[in-house]
Amino acid sequence: MKLKSLLPFLLLSLFALILVACNNDDTSETKENSDKVDVKQLVNDYSTDKKEAESASITGEELIVNTTAGKEKSYELPKDEFFVSIAPFVEQTHPCTYHSLTGCQGEMVEKEFDVYIEDEDGNVVVDEKVMSLANGFIDLWVPRDKDYSITIKHDGKQVVSEFSSYTEDPTCLTNMQLT
Repeated sequence: MKLKSLLPFLLLSLFALILVACNNDDTSETKENSDKVDVKQLVNDYSTDKKEAESASITGEELIVNTTAGKEKSYELPKDEFFVSIAPFVEQTHPCTYHSLTGCQGEMVEKEFDVYIEDEDGNVVVDEKVMSLANGFIDLWVPRDKDYSITIKHDGKQVVSEFSSYTEDPTCLTNMQLT
């Protein structure tokens, strides 16, 4: 008799397990807890091809990764830092708003640049030699919610421009032509 009284409970448990298993959709979007993931390292790994994905792009708020298995994951960016990727160029560029870590290609691959960035208050944020990646971009993290002046120099040419780091701002800057 005990088995008979447990039967409804067992059937209900089995039904619940089937529902959970059927709801395991690999194409669903998941929001990863950025406290558990080093998002800046993850961005670097996708930018340098240490990690592979169908696509990985970055907005002012999140990193969005579409895995080769067809699953989309998103990761919140740091609250106090903004990611910007800059592709200085001499002859060729492309329009871009949100940087594709796995798809954007700049003209000046693995070149050394002198990069100088000041914020709106005159504080120096970057003043160093930087090597562009194999994709021709220079990846930088700067403080959020500020306006910046940037000077980039390479091989006797330079560009002076401005950008900002507000949530809605572009993360992909492809308009800086060296002259």
